[in-house]
Amino acid sequence: MTRTSRPHRTLHLTAALGVSAALTLSACGSPDEGSLRFAWWGSTERNQLTQEALEAFEAETGLSVSGESSDTAGHFDRLATAVAGGDAPDVFTLGGAYPGEYADRGALLDLDTVSDRLDLGTLDESALENGQIDGTQYALSTGSNALAVIVNPALLEEAGAERPDPQTWTWEDFEEIAEQVAENTDAYGADGFDHDTVEVFARQHGEPLYTEEGQVGVTQDALEDMLTRMQDMVDTGAAPPASVITEQEGAAPEETLLATGQVAMTIDWSNFLSTFSQSVGEELELWPLPGEAETPGVWQQSSQFYAISADTEDSEAAAELIDFLVNSPAAVEIMGLERGVPDNPEMREILSGSLDEDQQAEVDYIEEVAERETAQRWIGPAGSTAIEDITPRIIDLLLHQGVTPSDAAEQWLDEARAAVGE
Repeated sequence: MTRTSRPHRTLHLTAALGVSAALTLSACGSPDEGSLRFAWWGSTERNQLTQEALEAFEAETGLSVSGESSDTAGHFDRLATAVAGGDAPDVFTLGGAYPGEYADRGALLDLDTVSDRLDLGTLDESALENGQIDGTQYALSTGSNALAVIVNPALLEEAGAERPDPQTWTWEDFEEIAEQVAENTDAYGADGFDHDTVEVFARQHGEPLYTEEGQVGVTQDALEDMLTRMQDMVDTGAAPPASVITEQEGAAPEETLLATGQVAMTIDWSNFLSTFSQSVGEELELWPLPGEAETPGVWQQSSQFYAISADTEDSEAAAELIDFLVNSPAAVEIMGLERGVPDNPEMREILSGSLDEDQQAEVDYIEEVAERETAQRWIGPAGSTAIEDITPRIIDLLLHQGVTPSDAAEQWLDEARAAVGE
């Protein structure tokens, strides 16, 4: 893959969502006293869909909700200020490692305390675990996606590459196909690894990225395996040269090598299948990650989380709102896949038949991932968000400055452990 940094993932998000100015809206007009406050980030489209869902909630329950929507950066800045000032919204969305960081501050409500209003038993177990910190359910997944290999089968056919069994293929198969494409077409075979791939290799080596105790769990061997494979693909020409990889960092989805027909395979989130297919003008496919047959490295990634403020004055009404958003056919039919594939299997079934081919492929893939026996995954501890910036810097040292995979892996571990205070 060409995307060697988390910032590129962030740009994927803003490209998909748009960047809207911070605004406040209410399902009933301007915010009023006594309303639940619900804060989220998103594009104009997400705001409109969320508005419709809130109106449906109000009509069903008689409760009032005031919505507060911002762009991505604005949301987290405003939320941090509100929490610090004791003025947090009743319900808000979080992403990445933020549930762990806010839980550590005592800012989140234990959702098990409102389980009479919020049915947690309907959701995929792996999605539930994503919102648990030290065994406590502080956040609830809004919906999921998962890492996959997004494949342009036309380029594989042009290269004369034999199609593997995606359920059993290996990293060696991945590299061999990439080399064949590079040798027999004008495209690259694959485009490298990034921070998300670190966790894949860790889990396939039987290791968590982060332990339950909040420490770095990945070892030298797993990191070195990933970095060696990336270096080998660059050296053989199966992947782009280092200069192209660097140029691609931060590229918008429609400007990536896959979207422009210059690469046959990329590892990315399943929810980007539609975006890439539309950009390249070819029928693309979602394949499981290589190496999954032995020890799965994939996980059900929560697109975002819903959380309730520990200081809310109406925890039951806040719980009812979240329950409506994840367990109500009315809300799911309105929101569709906007916040990820629903983690409630019954809600996924409700959406079937109303989706296009790519969207259905995304739902089917999440269904497949949810049914796998995968190792538990723990949210990153405080400081782990900084590690997302360490990975691209280490890859830069590997590809541009001649640092060996072994030394690069060792430096990654030293910096990552320091980031989480080990």
